[in-house]
Amino acid sequence: MILVTGGSGFIGSNLQAALAAEGQEVAIADWLGQEGQKWRNLYHHPPAILVKPERLDEFLFQNNGITTILHLGAISETTATDADLVWCTNVTLSQKLWLWSAQHQVRFIYASSASTYGDGSAGFDDDMSLLALQKLRPLNLYGWSKHAFDLWVARQVAENAPAPPNWAGLKFFNVFGPNEYHKGKMISVVKVKHDEVVAGGPARLFKSDQPNLSDGEQKRDFIYIDDVVAALKFLITAPNLSGIFNVGTGVARSYIDLAHAVCEANNLPKRVEFIEMPQALRGQYQSFTQAPMARLRALGFNHRFMTLEEGVTAYVQNHLSNADPYR
Repeated sequence: MILVTGGSGFIGSNLQAALAAEGQEVAIADWLGQEGQKWRNLYHHPPAILVKPERLDEFLFQNNGITTILHLGAISETTATDADLVWCTNVTLSQKLWLWSAQHQVRFIYASSASTYGDGSAGFDDDMSLLALQKLRPLNLYGWSKHAFDLWVARQVAENAPAPPNWAGLKFFNVFGPNEYHKGKMISVVKVKHDEVVAGGPARLFKSDQPNLSDGEQKRDFIYIDDVVAALKFLITAPNLSGIFNVGTGVARSYIDLAHAVCEANNLPKRVEFIEMPQALRGQYQSFTQAPMARLRALGFNHRFMTLEEGVTAYVQNHLSNADPYR
């Protein structure tokens, strides 16, 4: 059995859908919520087992034949301010699951984040050495919490402390695709721009807050969810797994490219309007991200990533344009 924490969330539900289609037994640890539509992420593929997070200790005590834990659950809002809650959820729980996996010799794969790289001045190399990690300066509480756990893992490894037999930390870059609709302010730019242009308006982009960077030329490594799922499925069975790995396409694309791709996927004119960046985001906004992918490729992951245009078109035409946009 595979346990997926955060399994009703964006990445988790897409992974669970792919595993369920292959007949894999999957247990999900997550809250569906008393309000909202998050449960619809699982509508087409109900899990074998749904565990409330507050009962996760009891479930783990029973073991249930777990062979792999994919720890995707987290407080992921980049604007989160409750540091105690973020630490408890993103660090303490991750430590507990790491130690349980080490004790029971279970494969452990966890979600880190590209936000750990901060403004990118220290680069985007997924080097897990303490020396390399200590150079990173995340820009917000969420990124710092993910970085704190990466550092803890690196120290465990450096000190030869008990560790899972196979493990990986994954620095996801800008993921977009179906089943993200519950994410509120953290929903992808692709979905936001789609809604704007379909409503008849222009795609609205933030003006650059960098004096040497033109409006719309901020660049991110955008990756479609199907490519992320392909990487996760590969890592579930990859031999001799040990390290922190980037999960992006390896190609940075501009926001203006993204806006144009959304317009084209909807067969609409390319209309873009630039607006002021909110004060709360200034100084916390990554103007460039790009994932070196050599380490994941070296494991034997030969999957071809979709281009930005291919991913946007797949998202819009296979999901956002349908009455039922869920996977």
